[in-house]
Amino acid sequence: MKGRAPWRIPNISRSLRKESRRGTSGESKILRSAQRLSGAELQGADFREAILIGADLTTADLDRASLSPAYLSKARLVGAKLTEADLRGADLTEAILIRANLRQAKLTRAGLNRALLLNAHLIGADLCEADLSGADLGEANLVGANLSGADLSRTGLVETNLETANLTGCSVYGISAWNVRLERAIQSNLVITPEYESPIQVDNLEVAQFIYLLLNNERIRSVIDTITSKVVLILGRFTPDRKVVLDAIRDELRKRDYLPVLFDFEKPASKDLTGTISTLANMARFIIADLTHPSSVPHELATVVPLQTIILEGQREYAMFPDLMRRHHWVLEPHQYKSKELLIAQLSERVIARRKPRRRS
Repeated sequence: MKGRAPWRIPNISRSLRKESRRGTSGESKILRSAQRLSGAELQGADFREAILIGADLTTADLDRASLSPAYLSKARLVGAKLTEADLRGADLTEAILIRANLRQAKLTRAGLNRALLLNAHLIGADLCEADLSGADLGEANLVGANLSGADLSRTGLVETNLETANLTGCSVYGISAWNVRLERAIQSNLVITPEYESPIQVDNLEVAQFIYLLLNNERIRSVIDTITSKVVLILGRFTPDRKVVLDAIRDELRKRDYLPVLFDFEKPASKDLTGTISTLANMARFIIADLTHPSSVPHELATVVPLQTIILEGQREYAMFPDLMRRHHWVLEPHQYKSKELLIAQLSERVIARRKPRRRS
């Protein structure tokens, strides 16, 4: 390739003028030529202002090629190599860039709306002010990419890697962000509202979609209010004799318009499960824990919400429980009961009514 002049695709508008004077179809001639670019070696090629709408560039090698501002809408670039390519202002609307390598590519103000970029490599790419609205970046790698001012509205970001990326000032209205990697990413001034509304900005991509729903969806607000006012966390052992009691408590709480959540805390708790229980505990109105036979309560739960314990008459609470009560006034003395039937009959007066006001952090 050394000493070889870069290959330039002719501008279709000029060719059309020439071909029209000759009475032939220049458009079909150029598009037929474009279809033969699959797998072509085009490193450093000059495609400036080339019109390659719908062209097949599958696995083509376009490293360091000049494509500013080429017209590549609906082009097929699956597995194409575009490392350090110049795509500034290029039109890639609905282009298929699955597994394409765009490392260090220049994509400033490029049009990538509704483009498919699944598993694409965009490490260190410059996407400043690019239009990625409606694009699918699922599992794409954008480590260190510059997305400042980019339009990410309605963009799919499922398991996308955005570590150390710059997202300053991005529009993220309608974004779908799930399991996104954002370590050390810059996430300031993210606009969560559509362009026709007064802008509302947040500084966290993962909560952006939730905040917008919270502001604009009455049902979501109602669900959150319901959770914080009605959820009761029930902890106990799921042995046959204890499960009967726990189920009876759950049924009675349902009758009283609470939302009981039942957990077996005797089983070894994984880190994920402990985190889940702690999250529920922080949202719960209060906790009911059965200390029969003897059991224990995860101590981190006792520091966040009112904790009412119960125990079968004749049983003793576990050794560290009195210390827990001394240190936390919202941990109440166990209510002793003789039978399931008596416990349910006394639930309102002896258990629910005794709980302390919910502690707020």
